[in-house]
Amino acid sequence: MFQLLVDVGPYCLCLYAVLGLGAMAFVMSQLQKMFQQQQLNWKYSMTDNIPPGSLGLPFIGETIQFMAAINSDKGFYDFVRERSLRYGNCFKTNIFGETHLRASLVNLFSSNSISSLVKQFDQLIFDALSGWEDGATVIVLDEALKITFKAMCKMLLSLESGAELELLQEDVGQVCKAMLAFPLTFPCTRFYKGLQARKRIMSTLEKIISRRRGLDSDFEDFLQRLLAEDDASCSQGMHRLTDEEIQDNIMTMIIAGQDTTASAITWMVKYLGENEEALDAIKATKKSFLSLDDLNEMPYASKVVKESLRVASVVPWFPRLVLEDCEIEGYKIKKGWNVNIDSRAIHLDPTVYDEPLKFNPSRFDDEICCKPYSFLAFGMGARTCLGINMAKAMMLVFLHRLLTTYKWRVIDSDSSTEKWALFSRLRSGCPVQVTRISNIE
Repeated sequence: MFQLLVDVGPYCLCLYAVLGLGAMAFVMSQLQKMFQQQQLNWKYSMTDNIPPGSLGLPFIGETIQFMAAINSDKGFYDFVRERSLRYGNCFKTNIFGETHLRASLVNLFSSNSISSLVKQFDQLIFDALSGWEDGATVIVLDEALKITFKAMCKMLLSLESGAELELLQEDVGQVCKAMLAFPLTFPCTRFYKGLQARKRIMSTLEKIISRRRGLDSDFEDFLQRLLAEDDASCSQGMHRLTDEEIQDNIMTMIIAGQDTTASAITWMVKYLGENEEALDAIKATKKSFLSLDDLNEMPYASKVVKESLRVASVVPWFPRLVLEDCEIEGYKIKKGWNVNIDSRAIHLDPTVYDEPLKFNPSRFDDEICCKPYSFLAFGMGARTCLGINMAKAMMLVFLHRLLTTYKWRVIDSDSSTEKWALFSRLRSGCPVQVTRISNIE
């Protein structure tokens, strides 16, 4: 054994040397890129009419402050709030990382798709709420996450139960936790676990797509429509999506449809439970099953949804990549910069909304009173979130079923948000005590 090690030793040393030099070359190239970008940032910072702010330390910028805010009780938005107070509504910063832009998925949000979703979601909520015990304490966020995840998987993939669905839900949760984690790819780090979870999700989706390809399937879900359109594009000589692109789009829709909607539902239940006047103003009549037309006949409930989205600002900012040098409010904005629109600051601006911290759905009685671009829960313009009608429909269905099944009392009024969450999620999860209405009557 000793002789074997001696014989192989020189080759091992050569291998280690090559690997070491390769790693060093990679690190040096990355440092060079960062140094060049830092020089460019400092060059821009000395230019007249550049937004005020700080680029922080060389290479890392203000990343440490940003990560510290994430780990604080107030969440990452506190990083934005502090700089808004210091520099004004428009400021610059330098945070290590990248912004990724994704393609639009128009067909998923057609009227027919939303109509089908309403029926499916209504059944899921009906089944879930039927399992709540009278007088029990329910964590709204946990329940909403389960329901919205099942709804998205049913609509996208026709997955309703089984081990595949359970593993997918667990991995999606890991990916969500890693979204604001520091990008360290060491085992046991939050970021590393998120990357591994993403690989498993992509593998699961790859197996599902492989089973569907080339088959005359009876499935009526988004994946099947996407595959059919993709085959048609191929036969017409047009661009065809790769399976990896399809997997990535589906994963994005699952995360976006589950996390943001569940968070919005949780805030809505909290706000209504703490606002008796708004709760009494909702007139809900029990129906066997809801349709899209039924939702269109819920004017005040729709205002409750809108006001919940405004006050909570579940998506507190919207990143946009600058494609060309431009000017905004007298400030020069450079190509390649990331512009983040602070929707929460707009939603809570007293010059835009009277008593902005007060939950008041009736403020939307007159839509004319709202200034242009003052409601940004789903973005605005060409980049408006395509899921706007789907999210509103899911919130309305949940609200209607809850109102016609239970009375509830919010147990924990704390409004603190979760650490490491990309979206504004209640740390408490909004525990409520529920009382079945049939028992009251």
